[in-house]
Amino acid sequence: MGKIKVLSEHVANQIAAGEVIERPSSVVKELVENALDAGGTKIDVAIEEGRLQLIRVTDNGSGIESGDCEVAFYRHATSKIESGKDLFQIRTLGFRGEALPSIAAVAKVECVTASNADGLGRRLVIEGGAVRSFEETAASRGTDMTVKELFFNTP
Repeated sequence: MGKIKVLSEHVANQIAAGEVIERPSSVVKELVENALDAGGTKIDVAIEEGRLQLIRVTDNGSGIESGDCEVAFYRHATSKIESGKDLFQIRTLGFRGEALPSIAAVAKVECVTASNADGLGRRLVIEGGAVRSFEETAASRGTDMTVKELFFNTP
């Protein structure tokens, strides 16, 4: 048997998270960039217990469409790039599609989002990269991203 092995998706996600999330401030940076890219004009940031217990970024931007909510947490999922040509025309802060799945791989994440002002949105809960629940909920237009227990499942 050879020495080279393919890592499990769980371990690969934890390693990728370590490359994207160097420290808790990296989570704040990524979530604020997403809020700005979504057209948010009001962005609130809340941090509790030394940034590891809770990071919450709320915006009044365009929100995430129902069909895109789970997909936004897939590795390399992005709305900014369709081909290599697009790499030369990037006008947004985030485009790689690594931040949300990396954060979700090493934390407990709750995303409440609505893409219109009818008061109906979605609530997605992911723990350690696994979807725990996805349901409709009351929500204002925009996105409320809560990250709890950052690095809870890493050595």
